[in-house]
Amino acid sequence: MEKNAQLTKAEEQIMQVLWDLGEGTVQDIRDKLEEPKPARTTVSTVLTILENKGFASHHGQGRINRYVPLVAKEAYSKTQLSGLLKNYFGNSFAAMASFFAKENNYTIEELDLLLKDTREELKKEK
Repeated sequence: MEKNAQLTKAEEQIMQVLWDLGEGTVQDIRDKLEEPKPARTTVSTVLTILENKGFASHHGQGRINRYVPLVAKEAYSKTQLSGLLKNYFGNSFAAMASFFAKENNYTIEELDLLLKDTREELKKEK
C-alpha cells in the first residue's frame, strides 16, 4: 500500500468484504455485497485494481482465484483517520471529538463514558 493510498467507494466496499472474509473468491465477495449486486466482471475488475494498488493479492486454486487482503483493516483505518484529523481538524483530536459530539448530540454522560473507555484502551496499549 502506498503511503497515502486512497480507496474509491467501490474499492472500499470490496475491501470491507475481503477483510470480513479473510479470503475469498469473486463469487464469495459478490455474495456478501448488498443489492443491487455488481456484475461478476465488475468485482473482478475492482479486485485487479486493488492488487495493483497493493491492497490485495490472489492465489490460484484450479481455475478459481482466491483473494486475500495484503493491508490490515486497522492499518488502513489508521491512515484514513490520521488524514481526516490532519486535513479537517488541524491535527486536533479535541476539535474532532468536539465536532462529533455536537453533530451526534452526545450527552455529558456519553462523553464521560467515551473518555473512560479511551483511558482504558490507552492503558492496555502501554
